[in-house]
Amino acid sequence: MKYNNLGRSGLKVSELSLGSWLTFGNSIDSSQIKEFLRTAVSMGVNFFDNAEVYSKGEAETLMGEALREFRREELVVSTKIFWGGNGPNDTGLSWKHLVEGTRNSLRRMRLSYLDLVFCHRPDPNTPIEETVRAMDFIIKSGYAFYWGTSEWSRAQIETAYITAERLGCIPPIAEQPQYNMFHRERVEEEYSDLYANFGLGLTTWSPLASGVLSGKYNEVIPAGTRLANNDWLQKEITKERIETVKKLKVVADDLGATLSQLAIAWCLKNPRVSTTITGATRMSQLKENLSAAKIRDKMSEEVMTRIAACFKA
Repeated sequence: MKYNNLGRSGLKVSELSLGSWLTFGNSIDSSQIKEFLRTAVSMGVNFFDNAEVYSKGEAETLMGEALREFRREELVVSTKIFWGGNGPNDTGLSWKHLVEGTRNSLRRMRLSYLDLVFCHRPDPNTPIEETVRAMDFIIKSGYAFYWGTSEWSRAQIETAYITAERLGCIPPIAEQPQYNMFHRERVEEEYSDLYANFGLGLTTWSPLASGVLSGKYNEVIPAGTRLANNDWLQKEITKERIETVKKLKVVADDLGATLSQLAIAWCLKNPRVSTTITGATRMSQLKENLSAAKIRDKMSEEVMTRIAACFKA
C-alpha cells in the first residue's frame, strides 16, 4: 500500500480507502463492519470515509464503534455535510448546518475531531463567503483539520479558493468526485488546471461504476447486489458498457487480475488521485478490491493502451 499526500497538504492517505456508502447499516451489520475495518487496517488502509446522510447517520455510528479498536492517530477519518435531516436548516452549507452537522457527526462517531470534512454538494442558496467562513471556523475550533468539496464544478471550487484567500480563511484541500473508466471527464479535463493552480487533491469514489466494471452484471442483475437493491443505480448498465466490460475481461485475465482489480488499479495510475474509495458487502470482495494495489505496478503503458482500445467502437 502506498501513501499519498492529499493534494498539497501534509496529510498522508492510503492509496486505497474504505467508505460506508450503501453498505454500513444496510448490507452489513456491526460485527461485519468491525471485521472489515480490522482487515482493511491490516492491509494498509488508513483513510475511512463517511457522510451524515449515509443510512441517516447510522453508518457513522457503526463506523465509530469499529474505529474505537484502533489508535486514533493511525486513522484519517472524514465525513460529508449537506443532507442532515428534514428541517429547514438541516440541509445545505449554511454556517448553522455545517457546524451543527459536524458536531452531530462527531457525536455519532464518538470522536473528538475529524481529519477531513467535505461539503457534500454545492449550495446555491448559501453565499460562498458564509460557507468558507464556516469551514474556517470548524477547523480553527478543532472540530476538523482540513476541509474539501464533493461533486463541485471547477468554477465552484476555484471560487471557494479565491474567496478563502480574499477573506484570510483556510482554503479547501481536496475534492471528492466520481471517477472510473466510464466517468472520466471531470477529473481528467474539467479540473485539469486546479491541480497546479491550487494543489487540489482527490478522494475519488465509485471506481467500479456501482459494480458494472466488476463484471457481475454482464448477464443478469444478481439478487442482493447493489444494483438489485437500488433501482436508481441501474442506469449505470447499458448494452455498450457490458460489451466494453467483456473486452476488459481479456486484459484482466492476461494480468492475472480480476476485473475489479483492473478497474481499481486503473484509477491508481492517475497521479492526481490521492486515494480511491472502495466499498464492499463481503469479506472476499473487500480483500479482492484492496489487493488491487498489487496490480498497480503491472499497469504498463501497453496495458493502458489495451484498456483504452476496449472503449473504441
